Amino acid sequence: MEQRPPRVPKLDWLEEEEEGPGAAPAQETGKVVLIHPPQEGAALDRTQEQEPARGRFRRAAQLICKFIKRIRQEETISRGAGLRAYPPIFRTKTSAALLYMLVEEGFYNAKQVPAMVRYIHQWLMANDSAEPRLNRTLLHLAEAQPNDAVMTLLRVAPSCERAAMAMWKTIMSSPRTAKLAQRILLDVLGSWPKHSTCTSDGDKTGVFALAATVVMWKILQEPCVSHIVKVHSSRLLVHLLFQVFFSTEVMPEEIDTFWKGCQEQHGLATSPNRFALRTLKSLLCLEQYKDVVMAMERRCGWDTLLWADTQHYAVGLLAREMRHACLELCCSIALHLLWLLSTQEPCWDLPALAFLVEVLECLDSSECGDSVVEVSSRYLQSECRERRCLALRALLELIDDPSMAEKMWSLTESLMDLLWDSDAEIAGMTLITLSFIFLHKYMLMSTPIALQLAEALVPLFDHDNSQVQLLSITLFRDTMGFLEKEEKPLERPVHQSLLPLFFHCHDENGCVAEASRETLLCVAEFLKRRDLERLVKKEKFWIFTNCLLEEDRSRAAEILRRALPYLDSPQEPLREAAVRFMALEEMANDISLTVGHLAIETLCILKAVEQAPIPMFQTLRDQLRRAWQTRPRLSRLGWLSCWSSVEG
Repeated sequence: MEQRPPRVPKLDWLEEEEEGPGAAPAQETGKVVLIHPPQEGAALDRTQEQEPARGRFRRAAQLICKFIKRIRQEETISRGAGLRAYPPIFRTKTSAALLYMLVEEGFYNAKQVPAMVRYIHQWLMANDSAEPRLNRTLLHLAEAQPNDAVMTLLRVAPSCERAAMAMWKTIMSSPRTAKLAQRILLDVLGSWPKHSTCTSDGDKTGVFALAATVVMWKILQEPCVSHIVKVHSSRLLVHLLFQVFFSTEVMPEEIDTFWKGCQEQHGLATSPNRFALRTLKSLLCLEQYKDVVMAMERRCGWDTLLWADTQHYAVGLLAREMRHACLELCCSIALHLLWLLSTQEPCWDLPALAFLVEVLECLDSSECGDSVVEVSSRYLQSECRERRCLALRALLELIDDPSMAEKMWSLTESLMDLLWDSDAEIAGMTLITLSFIFLHKYMLMSTPIALQLAEALVPLFDHDNSQVQLLSITLFRDTMGFLEKEEKPLERPVHQSLLPLFFHCHDENGCVAEASRETLLCVAEFLKRRDLERLVKKEKFWIFTNCLLEEDRSRAAEILRRALPYLDSPQEPLREAAVRFMALEEMANDISLTVGHLAIETLCILKAVEQAPIPMFQTLRDQLRRAWQTRPRLSRLGWLSCWSSVEG
């Protein structure tokens, strides 16, 4: 039986090809076959055995070299002339057999892989029938050089026509090559508008992300290979989601031109973002989640996803629907998004955050808590209101785990800055988060932080939102408890809290009124004012106001000025309390008869003398107080007498 020539190292014979037609024969260079000194008594036999093998191998190597050069020449001519006519070399099974032998025996180097992949594509384009040996050749190349095989195929056939689809089916038919190819396709999908990578032949031409979407769409329609994508379904779904996002936001001219070619090739009458959405739906249906697709359809979620301003709402809705139907896949997607947000600063962070916060409750905080805190810290100070809200919502999902308080301690300063946010939802979530942190970490609360927090909380007592009022009052009370031994630093904000707490003891919201009374009692205890403490306990608030004003006559004008806004309160009890506090009749026309009868028409006088010297203001205050105490005789005192006494 004829002996098969020995396998030759990949790179040795190729140097002959690269040096040109004048190069010496392979065996003369000493690189094709290693010749060892013959042993005594065996020289004649070895020479007789090797000579025929050398001759056959030399002829085969020369034939393959010519074949490779011919492929390159034909490829260059076809590309340069823009021809679709295929020369004879692409129509013979002999050339397919030679390429198979070339690859099977290892007679090639990495630089030649892209040319071989292009040759296979051209051969399939020139022939209607498949060639099994070319399929095996393609699998060998895809396994040895997956990046070269996949990227070259995307470049040579971006619209994925018949021949390209046959090659993709071949690659996806083997679990090993399918896994490698999918990873590369996913990298391309995640790079908009192009994915740039250099193949072994030095080609750096960018590959359209939309081309990879077309490939995935075609694969999902093939029952024999579609099951392969389930291995990376969570990552694929993420990239398809953001393909919708990218193709809605930006559509470069070259992408638009490419897409018109795809529409003509496949008979598509849809925009790129709708096409990506169509592929996404196909993936969900393949995963047996048709109910999710239908639920999104009923709630107009898919249409919402196609508008840039509402995409994050649609993604949040999708997460909620998937959470009920496919929790495992949903959690896998959330973890992938968390990894992306932790390692990158993507332009699609808003939809990613929207999906993440809807699923966080299903994740283990001990495993992902650090990443959530890290990601949230980046968006707490964002100029975008939605990003701030989502960052706070993510933190709120962690407060069931006491161990997260220490990890969130570093966010204290950023959170306190958010207390000044005019948005009630943001302020409320911030207060809840701070309460969680301080409840579990109060021993580490320093005096400067407590002072900064207390000063930020007092204005929130008068917030329009009752939930914000309640949370701020409660946290203020807790803050005083944190620093019971550190009275001096908190004296100023505690004094400032007396007036708003007094007014909100009359709040229409029972919870706010109760919290105000409890906190006012704590303030009196903190200030060591036993007189105020007894009055609050007995709810003698009218005497409380006298004590408050008489405590320091030099601050009476300031207190009265701070009480003025309560005259415009939407709550009748607070307006009435303000009238009683300042003894005014400016509110005579108030819709409430009680408030109108109690008001004294001296508000303009008070405003006129706000900048007056303290003695003059005290005179006015004393006269108004006496007028209130003798209110049955108010008509006899008269408006003019009050005015003249002030002027005097």
